Amino acid sequence: MQEYLDTYGYFAILLFTFLEGETIVILAGIAAYQGYMNVYLVAVSGFCGSFLGDQLYYAIGRHYGTPLLNRWPHLRKRIEWVFDILRRYETLYILSFRFIYGVRNISPFVIGMTGISRLKFMTLNCLAAMLWASTFSAGGYFFGHAIERILGENQTKALLVLGGIALTVGVVIAVRKRLRKPRPDKAAETPETAAE
Repeated sequence: MQEYLDTYGYFAILLFTFLEGETIVILAGIAAYQGYMNVYLVAVSGFCGSFLGDQLYYAIGRHYGTPLLNRWPHLRKRIEWVFDILRRYETLYILSFRFIYGVRNISPFVIGMTGISRLKFMTLNCLAAMLWASTFSAGGYFFGHAIERILGENQTKALLVLGGIALTVGVVIAVRKRLRKPRPDKAAETPETAAE
């Protein structure tokens, strides 16, 4: 396991945090407490993935956001609330959105559409990503310490079960999100076409 985590673990953290990633950073923090990983490298990998992912979503929103919303207008209704919050609490929202479950990927996309400068977003995104990565990796590390105190010798089995549960929950949430998305033919159907 040590060799596997040394070879692929930090890359996996970077990849998963590029997309979302709280769970993997916490689990990696626990693994760091167990001595399988380095907690500082866990935090750096989490920071890099989170920062780079949000910079990419921001760039997509800045360059392609309006045309995409014009093409799929039903999406605008789903993200209108983000525009409203940004108008009132721009800096605070940029610093905090990655801590709010379920809005991380859409937020930088919308922020890019609002015209907030690249430099301002990059600076605030960097600060927020550092805080996020250090918080979750340290949280996992200290959670690993608590598990050791409570479970003693059974901690490795408990971590494997915890990892399996987290993975299962992640897959279930992803599948449910996918099933809830309206089919393109249904979304395009209007009352007039439905009546025909």
